[in-house]
Amino acid sequence: MQSGLDIDLGNSCSRDAFNWAKTTFVNRQQKAGAAALRVDGAFANMLLFGNERIGITSDGIGTKIELAERTNIYHTLGYDLVAMVADDLATAGFEPTNISNIIDVDKLDQQIINDLMRGLAEACTFAHMSISGGEIAELGNRISGYGNRMHFNWCSTAIGTLPQQLDNPIDGTAVAKGDVVIALRSRGFRSNGFSMVRRIMQQNFGNEWHNHPYNDTQTWGQTLLTPSLIYAPLINLLITNNLIPTGIAHITGGGVFDNFERVLKANKLGVVFNNLHQPLEMMQRVQQLGNIPNQQAYLYWNMGNGMLLTCQPQHANAIVNMATTQNYNAQIAGEIIQGQTMSIDMSLLQMQKSY
Repeated sequence: MQSGLDIDLGNSCSRDAFNWAKTTFVNRQQKAGAAALRVDGAFANMLLFGNERIGITSDGIGTKIELAERTNIYHTLGYDLVAMVADDLATAGFEPTNISNIIDVDKLDQQIINDLMRGLAEACTFAHMSISGGEIAELGNRISGYGNRMHFNWCSTAIGTLPQQLDNPIDGTAVAKGDVVIALRSRGFRSNGFSMVRRIMQQNFGNEWHNHPYNDTQTWGQTLLTPSLIYAPLINLLITNNLIPTGIAHITGGGVFDNFERVLKANKLGVVFNNLHQPLEMMQRVQQLGNIPNQQAYLYWNMGNGMLLTCQPQHANAIVNMATTQNYNAQIAGEIIQGQTMSIDMSLLQMQKSY
């Protein structure tokens, strides 16, 4: 069973895009005394304007939009949009402050637009952000989707500032052998891997799979639409209290290994995960329905682990405790080791990858 997506090709295209972007950094630096700085593969970039240190990143919510079109539930997608950009900023230690968004539509439906923006406002309130710009673009048949109502694509750009507690963005260079890995539990698939999820659902339950019961109270469509938990407020609180992670990985497309490699490669270290959060029930059931091997599931989905932090051992318990007080489910999940290998060593699951 394949997702229809080639992650290696996607990474290669991202590297090409970064190399072209990098050629423009000097333009702004020469003209306005500003500089754009980025580590290849980082989750967010930094702009320097004199003494101001601004983080910036862009993302969208992809094909999870089809779940909203199928269920007519639109107000939760704002949490997914904010999570994708705010949590990317948080991986570098930036405190997200503002978001601008663009909704590309085939035709206008005022009620759907209102539901989307209401949800975005709620999510931004949770993340302590302001909506400072946006556009609604009518593109006709260039946009398509499920059903007869408005079809759309939704993307955003977010910015944030680097707290005074940090001399530089968190980029993995402080990660050291013996550091502890802390896993923050997710609520669901977040906004990644839905091409494969939708294919599995279609093959098992047919065209109207979203109406198939998941349990006594929810359909599969409602369950899979579970909104993303936003981790940025917790990361900001940790930094404010000088419980500063040495590295942070946002587990999005590419799963646990591909995203955590970004934290390790600066110092060519490895990791042993021996206590990751177990996959959520919905993930286990989708995996079983699609007969997806663990190696593929952990490549395309977060498998219950939405964000991974590394920290000095003496800070680990305090970080877990603070996360708990803020209603996040956190646990010590592994340890940083010497050598460029990543492994998962848990009951019924052993995986390893070199990089």
